[in-house]
Amino acid sequence: MSQGQELPPETAKGATEARKDLFALVKAAEEDGVTTLIHKRDDRALLAPLDRFPAARQPGAFPSHVLSAAQKDFGALISRAANGEPQVLRRSRTPVAVLLPVGTNPASHSSDPAAGPAASAGGAVNSQGTQGRASAPRRLATLGDTIGSVLSSGPASGLTFGLPGLDAATGGLQPGLLTLIAAPPAGGGSLLGLAAARQTALADGRKVLYSASGPNRADIFRRILAAETGGDYPRLKQGRLTEHEQQVAEQLRQQASVLLIDDGSDLTAEAIAETAPHVEDLALVVVDRLQAAHNARLPLSGNRLPDASQALATLARTLHVPVLAVVDSTDPALLSLLDADITLTLAPTDDPSKVQVTVAERDFGVIGSAYLGLDLLHARFLDAGPAPVAGARREGSAPSVGTAVERQLAEAALPYTSGAQQGLPSALTHVLAALRTALAGGDQRALDELRPSLAQVATATPSLPETAEGRGLAAALNAYVSTGTPGQPGAGLPAADSGPAVDDEDDTEREQELRPGDEEDEPDSAPFPALRLLKDAVGRSKMHPIKVIRIEDREHGPWPLISEHMDGEPRWVHPDVTSTRVPFIRANGKRVRRDQLDVPAGFGAGVLCLIDRNGSYPSACSAVPLAPNKLLHTGPLAAFDKASAGIYLIDIPQWTRTDMPHPLGRIIDRPDEQGRVWVTTPHIKQLERLARDGHLAAMPAIHDSWTGKANESLFKPFYAAARQARIELVQAGGEPYKAYKTRLSIALRLLWPKREEQKSPFWRPDWRMSMVAEASVRHWTTAFKAVQEGHTLIALRNVDAAVFWTPDNTPPATYRIGTGFGEVKAKFVQAGEMIPEGDD
Repeated sequence: MSQGQELPPETAKGATEARKDLFALVKAAEEDGVTTLIHKRDDRALLAPLDRFPAARQPGAFPSHVLSAAQKDFGALISRAANGEPQVLRRSRTPVAVLLPVGTNPASHSSDPAAGPAASAGGAVNSQGTQGRASAPRRLATLGDTIGSVLSSGPASGLTFGLPGLDAATGGLQPGLLTLIAAPPAGGGSLLGLAAARQTALADGRKVLYSASGPNRADIFRRILAAETGGDYPRLKQGRLTEHEQQVAEQLRQQASVLLIDDGSDLTAEAIAETAPHVEDLALVVVDRLQAAHNARLPLSGNRLPDASQALATLARTLHVPVLAVVDSTDPALLSLLDADITLTLAPTDDPSKVQVTVAERDFGVIGSAYLGLDLLHARFLDAGPAPVAGARREGSAPSVGTAVERQLAEAALPYTSGAQQGLPSALTHVLAALRTALAGGDQRALDELRPSLAQVATATPSLPETAEGRGLAAALNAYVSTGTPGQPGAGLPAADSGPAVDDEDDTEREQELRPGDEEDEPDSAPFPALRLLKDAVGRSKMHPIKVIRIEDREHGPWPLISEHMDGEPRWVHPDVTSTRVPFIRANGKRVRRDQLDVPAGFGAGVLCLIDRNGSYPSACSAVPLAPNKLLHTGPLAAFDKASAGIYLIDIPQWTRTDMPHPLGRIIDRPDEQGRVWVTTPHIKQLERLARDGHLAAMPAIHDSWTGKANESLFKPFYAAARQARIELVQAGGEPYKAYKTRLSIALRLLWPKREEQKSPFWRPDWRMSMVAEASVRHWTTAFKAVQEGHTLIALRNVDAAVFWTPDNTPPATYRIGTGFGEVKAKFVQAGEMIPEGDD
């Protein structure tokens, strides 16, 4: 459409009408290429498909808005677009349409990044989806052109860290690539990012954008000053500067324009991508940092990291500058999701003052390594020379450690441990990555320490991807298991069974993998229609529960805060007891691993009493506190309100007893930066009881919360039916009882299906985790009562297993022996013997 040419009437709308139909108009633009003229008084704008304006696809090139926000401010966006400022409309993070001034020429906004946001807005946009759709052809280069360009450009001129050993290992920070610094919390990752920023800005005089969601700008200045002067960082934090430090600070002030700092807890990858293009002569972007543990107040945290990493990688390619991001984790599973071009992993060494940095490239795995001196007092790293390149050895030389089958396993795992492929369980990825590092570094001691863990994950035979790489790894794992591990008991035993041990008596507490069709109601002939009963129990509630949280709401509010770690399951062994995993062959010839507990002589005479609780999860359904309806943001609370239920952010209370695990179980393993954790209502109520009875010094403060009106009877009809069915079926045993347990487990898993493709009548992670937490609390509380009565607890695991040191045939009186819900089975074995499970 040329300037002044009117569109057909059916493609023109007023702003009010267009606001109401915005989602439909965007869909028409996105799918059919339809352009709509929108008028608001004297302002006129075009709602156009992205094909008309390719530059709108560039992250940060133009103002962008999610559709819901755009609909709210639609009038203002029309005016801005009409006055020459294109407005990009997004569905989540994906551009889908654009508002343009009438007469915009898409050719003037090419997809070339050099065109940038400063390109003019003028020209025409066709109104029909079949006209003007073609964009400029992509520019192709012959191999000859590429060779000539590379040869004429000379050596690569990437930015550096100013640390010769590391710079040699990395080859510098290359334009257009996302480099990830992976380090454990307090492992120095931020200091390495700051080293690159200091070298680029202060030594090379080139512009750096330092985006900090971790330290604030004052902390960044103090770290720079400490590193540049050798001053003590703790003293600088107190504001006490020497005369020399004040002089250096003034000198740094003169260079301040080359180091731009953007800090704040509201920092997002999108904000960085929008800001960076406006920094003239930008040479480097540093992002400090990506936080592995989810924090609702930090957008660059938790499950938002993969999207953030993708946005940062796109920024690097679009602006053709290096982007360096710090992540406070070395978990291979997380790093593979972030999918960086280069990953620098920091690991401690035997020398506390030295760390090893391993350099890995996405397509080639480990390419180099270096040692760095960690100088925390002065907030910096020092060069400590090169380290052995992982995976490299002299041609013709034999490897110094490891067996042939271990080396074959490490090679088969390379696509996954390098990050090129994904799809392995995180535990397996972590162990295989450690195996590769130990073999490459010739570290015999690390290999010896790793072998028990490697054998444990290998014998579990995890589900592997149905790809060539997955099948190759499966074959290597089978060969490893069949051959056995040098120096380990049972080397050469037959291959492991195809899954974890299953307790034929009662396995409802073990994970039941969901499969397509599980969401369907059981047939009338089923021995126990668990899912139908659960749906009926929820449907009969007078509180009209919300069974499914809408997909579009799941990335906001309380839902990203909920994780499996909130179950609070105890995984504890008495600190004076030695626990070992030993091989065991079942009667069917399959190999598994079992626990062996060695009790010191100081415990006196006795035997191991094995306690197995029946139906912990369905039993917890008798009175689990949860909120059937919405969870509202109720923020900090002066005290726990018993009329409410939900999730709560609290300090981890101090637990000084060594004869019992911490009452929060594994929740305490993943605190945020302030040492706080999110818990569900059952654990809040447990902590209140412990504080009231004097077992805790005080009830921890509630720093944040999402709550709703509490209900403890939502699942009670389901519990009653499951309890009655157990009484009838446990005596009969056989296939009907097994089917009962299977469907019971599936129904409870369907409260929170993890995979998007898994259909379910429910999606309430808070219900699921509250139910599991209630089971954990009951398990812990019963064990605590036994300890208070003088019994010695040896181990407490999951939500159903406990081990006590007692006289033979004398279980603690706090447990009721029987086959009903909440009752237990008791077995007795001698100290040092293998702990049996299931059909052992």
